Amino acid sequence: MTTAAPTWPTLLGFFLLPAAVMVGGAALAMWRAPGPKLRSAILHFAAGVIFSVVAVELLPDIVQHHAPYEVALGFGLGVAAMLGLRYFTQRLEKQVEPAQPTAAATMETSAPGPAPAAPLPWGLLVAIGIDILIDGLLLGIGFAAGAKEGTLLAIALTIELLSLGLATAVELRQGGHGKGRVVAIVAGTSLLLLVGAGIGTTVLRGATGNLLEIVLSFGLAALLFLVTEELLTEAHEETETPLLTLAFFVGFLLFLLLGMVA
Repeated sequence: MTTAAPTWPTLLGFFLLPAAVMVGGAALAMWRAPGPKLRSAILHFAAGVIFSVVAVELLPDIVQHHAPYEVALGFGLGVAAMLGLRYFTQRLEKQVEPAQPTAAATMETSAPGPAPAAPLPWGLLVAIGIDILIDGLLLGIGFAAGAKEGTLLAIALTIELLSLGLATAVELRQGGHGKGRVVAIVAGTSLLLLVGAGIGTTVLRGATGNLLEIVLSFGLAALLFLVTEELLTEAHEETETPLLTLAFFVGFLLFLLLGMVA
């Protein structure tokens, strides 16, 4: 059941939380990069949390309105949009391949003087930026469904963006960027979450009826895609263990209980 929408200052606080945690994750990675198993555990936990928010909060709101045509339309649009974005971002990532250093470049690098700044991996950054923008839109959709749904989704996306901040910082650091520059790049990218959330909340604030059903179904498909095709896919890059699998179910149960008592 939806509840009254929170005030704009409260919304801003919920929007800033995931962005700030993403920057904190980048700073943490610069201080002490997490091991692959810890990152996999965070991804499993985040997937369980988001899956729980979908099952406990979004699905009941969608089902109770009994609008199958609107649900089919919104869900289909969500799947199509996420598949299209995946195709687009994968092409962007492939456009920027790390070049092998030539002998002359090696000599220049070893010569005294300030080292030239490493080129930015624009393909990767644009792909990450689109992902964060979509996360912001989903956060706006969550608050369109109600304050409770939006709050739980904000916490879930905070956990996801912690992992994304860690991974992005490690990738940039391995590409030869300085620590301060890495944190600044991640901070700039995280602002896209505020843009997406602001657009989503402004457009969807006060939406009712069939339009809200379409929007919620779109968000449902996008979140399921995020869990199954991004978070869990990345999490399974590490050899699966019972403890890593358990992290998913701990995240799901934790937010199931939180949704029941909140």
